Amino acid sequence: MSQAVIQVEQLSKRYRLGQTQTLRQRLMSMVVPSCRDAKVHNQSQDFWALRDVSFRVEPGKVLGVVGHNGAGKSTLLKLLSRITDPTSGTATIHGRVASLLEVGTGFHPELTGRENIFLNGAILGLKRSEIKKHFDRIVDFAEVDRFLDTPVKRYSSGMYVRLAFAIAAHLEPEVLIVDEVLAVGDAAFQRKCLGKMSDVAQSGRTVIFVSHNMAAVRNLCHEAILLDSGRVAHAGDTPEVIDAYLNQLFASTASNGEVNWEDNSGAPGSEEVRLLSVRVTDPAGQRRGVFDLSEPVQVELTYRVRKPVDDMRWVIKVMCDDGTIALATTDHTQRAARTEPGVFRSICTIPERLLNVGRYTLRINAGCPGLKILVPSKPYLRFQTTRTTDHGSHYTEQWPGAVAPLLDWKMKPITPNELETCTGIAA
Repeated sequence: MSQAVIQVEQLSKRYRLGQTQTLRQRLMSMVVPSCRDAKVHNQSQDFWALRDVSFRVEPGKVLGVVGHNGAGKSTLLKLLSRITDPTSGTATIHGRVASLLEVGTGFHPELTGRENIFLNGAILGLKRSEIKKHFDRIVDFAEVDRFLDTPVKRYSSGMYVRLAFAIAAHLEPEVLIVDEVLAVGDAAFQRKCLGKMSDVAQSGRTVIFVSHNMAAVRNLCHEAILLDSGRVAHAGDTPEVIDAYLNQLFASTASNGEVNWEDNSGAPGSEEVRLLSVRVTDPAGQRRGVFDLSEPVQVELTYRVRKPVDDMRWVIKVMCDDGTIALATTDHTQRAARTEPGVFRSICTIPERLLNVGRYTLRINAGCPGLKILVPSKPYLRFQTTRTTDHGSHYTEQWPGAVAPLLDWKMKPITPNELETCTGIAA
């Protein structure tokens, strides 16, 4: 086994929650009994952001760190980046570390983009000549050449991130640590960054990547760990860890084909509209949790309109487990301009042989575009598609992608004259 670039053993971080006393309060508590009594109510409590976390990362590997908000991911990265000290345990890192944790981290706001490039390089221990060698590539990647001599305090959040990532990735640290901060950038820049992180790993350097984008984690990371309440809940191959995270994430989402709210006051919605139930059924109206690829899937929404609503629209998003939207649909072309009070049922049919084999989550919301949200967007229901019958050679294996439709193909012979006319190629 090769020497680990990162070796974490029993790493823990404790914070104190509660009010802290100023010097004045301390002095008052010494002479005034009521202040002394108040001190009892201001006792701080211990909160363990991380507890006994252990793992190792080999050279050239990309480790994904996943978990819900508050699980301890950012605390772990701050400990690895030496921004804060652990309460107990050790984190040993061999080599220089470049971190991208928050927008603007490591930048001096009064300095220009050019000056901050050299400042960050110096912090990493590089000579000025070494920084100059990478300077043009950093600027080209960040696409901030027009603003290079502008103080970064005037940069937008997107410009901040582009420059910060370009510096961190191009100055050749042995370890690159990247938090969810990439979500600030646009889609094109995110793809560019993911490609660069892959290049960094292939060059033998190590990457730790935190993200809620499961597609990115699955594609980029060799291994992953799942943090839950500050502890490692699962570690190992990335697909297994992602499955564990998604099972945890959707533990409260119904998977038996139906969810309903008997109490109108507790039903999701607003003063105007309340969602009463969501069901997935077959064409006969039978509730199901699992469907064959050859079957259509019907999504039924039952809701109560309590006040007249203009231009109301329901939106259904069918989400893959990795967070990809397989498809999205709205009923806006089927509705009247105004919906009067009453109880209604809307049914949306997903055609057979459209979805791929897999698990899907229905994310549903209603609103008046540009005006108000009537029912908040949430994952309400899960269902699964499988292959239980023979559908021919097209479905002999799991196809990549969110959908795997059986499309219409035609083949016909063409004459030499047609070949030359269409392509210019002589027969």
